[in-house]
Order: sequence, then C-alpha cells, then structure tokens
Amino acid sequence: METPEKSLSKPDPGRGEKLKAFDRLLTVMNELRENCPWDKKQTIESLRHLTIEETYELSDAILDGDLNEVKKELGDLMLHLVFYARIASEQGAFDIASVLNGICDKLIERHPHIYGDVIAEDEATVKANWEKIKLKTGNKSVLAGVPVSLPAMVKAVRIQDKARGVGFDWDNKDQVWQKVEEEMSEFREEEKTGNREKMLAEFGDLLFSLVNYARFLQIDPEEALERTNKKFIKRFTHLEEASARDGKKMGEMTLEEMDVYWNEAKNL
Repeated sequence: METPEKSLSKPDPGRGEKLKAFDRLLTVMNELRENCPWDKKQTIESLRHLTIEETYELSDAILDGDLNEVKKELGDLMLHLVFYARIASEQGAFDIASVLNGICDKLIERHPHIYGDVIAEDEATVKANWEKIKLKTGNKSVLAGVPVSLPAMVKAVRIQDKARGVGFDWDNKDQVWQKVEEEMSEFREEEKTGNREKMLAEFGDLLFSLVNYARFLQIDPEEALERTNKKFIKRFTHLEEASARDGKKMGEMTLEEMDVYWNEAKNL
C-alpha cells in the first residue's frame, strides 16, 4: 500500500537528527553483531526473555514517573528491535526496512478515517473500525490477535476491549457492577462447599468482572494493582527497618506491634 501523497503531519525540524541517530544505531548494531563474541552468539530465541525483562523495566519506569529512566529503557528496547531485524536479515527472512514499511502499511490501512473517506469522530468508532478491518484482512476471530502468553489480567483487558470493538459489551457500568456482585455471591457459595475447582472457576469469573468494571471506569487494573504492590512494599519495608532500629525482630512481634509501624508508614 502506498502512502498518500498529501501531507497530514506538521513539519518536523528535528527529522534529520532523528534519522541520523537511527542510522547510528543500525551501524553500532552491525558492528556489534560482526565483532562482539556475545552479540555474535545471540539468536531470536535467546533474546526473547531479555526483551520481556526490558519491557517490564520500561513499565516500572513509567509507573514511577521517571522520564529519564523511560528514555533509557526505550533505548534498550530499540536495540532489541534492530537486533531481531538484523538476525532475521542474516536468515533472509526480513530486514528493518520491511519491518518499518510493514507497520506503516498496516497503520494506513487501519486508519481509513485519516487516509481514506471513512468518518470516525470518537475513539469507540476508531476501535470498531480497526477490529472490522482486521477480520477482513485475515483474522478468523476478533480474539485471534490476543497473545497467548500475556499476563492473565492484561489478557482479560485485551479480550474485553476487542469484544467491545464489535459491539459485544454492557450498556453501562451499573450493569457491570451487578455482574460483579453476582459473581461475588457465586464465589462465596462455592467457598462454603470447599470445592477448590469450583472456587477457582468462580474466583476467576469474579476477577474478570472486576477487570470489566475497571475498564468502564477507564482504570487500568494492571497499573492499579502494581501501584498497590509498590505501596505495600514501601510500607512493609518501613515496618522492617523501623522495627529493627527499635531492636525488634520480624517474626517475633505481635500483629498489634507490627500495626504500629504499618500505620506510621501510611503517614509517610
């Protein structure tokens, strides 16, 4: 697909420097691949777990609001992207140019309201058009594009978001909250029976409905939970350090004694 001739973007006075920097990265990548023992040894498979680690480090930096760290982590990920493309080019599969042209073609195709004559004045219509186009261009199912290896909570958000894109969704958040209460009741009933398989199933339904409610409130449940994780770690660390300064040991204090330090941490 050819890019439309009309220019839709504003002039970018820094374009030359950006292209120069990207060219420099490609040059450094080539030099490392050809001369560094470690880089020469890497495969697409060996880089996979490192890329996942770098992605989580970027996520941490974003949640911490540390833009300088975000910049560093983006650099690490950019390195990985050109590394994959370099390895693939050695195998005759593809190169970085085909990767970039491929994503450009897909973006143009899936934004007919920008590059065509389709009208889409809100986010919901854009998402709906996106999913419909994907079905026309090869996807057999709306949910086919959800990666199998995504963390469960992130996967739940993506599943619900994609279903919504084709109109399969609740009308309002009150209906979703009723579903949360229904699932909570069903879980409590199974809890009374002690049947762990049924409890597991109902707890999963409860979590799924809570994720759905969060989506209606435009809350990212993964981010919300991670923020709570960080808050708990901060408070628990204070509990450990403050009690140690007072000559007390974890595991030997009562819950009431630990609550004193915990409440201190809540006020920090």
